[in-house]
Amino acid sequence: MLKDITFGQYFPGQSLLHRLDPRTKILLSLIFIVILFVAKTPIAFLLMILLTAVFVEMSKIPFGTIFKGIRAVLILLLFTAAINLFLTKGQGTPLLEFWVIKIYAEGIWRAVIMAVRVVLLILISGLFLTYTTTPIALTDGIESLLSPLKKIRIPVHEFAMMITIALRFIPTLIEETDRVISAQKARGADFSSGGLIKRARALIPILVPLLVSSIKHAEDLATAMECRCYRGGDGRTRMVKLTYRTRDFLMLLFVLAIGASVFVLNHYIPILLPDLYYF
Repeated sequence: MLKDITFGQYFPGQSLLHRLDPRTKILLSLIFIVILFVAKTPIAFLLMILLTAVFVEMSKIPFGTIFKGIRAVLILLLFTAAINLFLTKGQGTPLLEFWVIKIYAEGIWRAVIMAVRVVLLILISGLFLTYTTTPIALTDGIESLLSPLKKIRIPVHEFAMMITIALRFIPTLIEETDRVISAQKARGADFSSGGLIKRARALIPILVPLLVSSIKHAEDLATAMECRCYRGGDGRTRMVKLTYRTRDFLMLLFVLAIGASVFVLNHYIPILLPDLYYF
């Protein structure tokens, strides 16, 4: 399961998404997330699913590699869907009623929509921020977008560096966790039997070595940065200067047009099609 987590990894390539400016990809992620939570009608969600499929195809990264990471958050998806399914109250007769549990049509729709939102959010965030963007480019993009905050003495470079390092070390920590679990199982540890308290206690032999390993990785990284005379963003130059190109503006306009379409669908489709269920 841990090996299925691909978030935080970078897949080299020469696709259109790889060649976009990192600032553009950060903005695209934010715009997509806003549109995703603004969408209310089934047709709008279908449009967002098609848009995500287009971006995945444009990245030239195999579908299986990208969607493999969804299995790692399957429990989160099921939990989110179950909460919306059982706690959403409808106006009509329940489709299923058992003891205190009542399932309405509204609950089923809301459970499906929330699951779709979580899946698309994970896919787009990973696609733009890690799969097609190097850690250095991501740092430069975040720092450039937040550069106005330097006027009020906010350490923008250090903030961007921390975010990038956190994303970069996700695969490393996952690999380290898998290694520790395998080592503990080889020593006879059991993580699958017993009650909840017993399973929680069984995680202690994993958390302690993982914490020690994380601290060691942090020390090694700090030492490496000091050996390279890293002193923060003051006086630091860049080998590659970020430049917006025509493809960046066209991509932003394309996603903004999708956002406008979702807005129209939210406000006019329920009027034109009154029998269509919307959210």
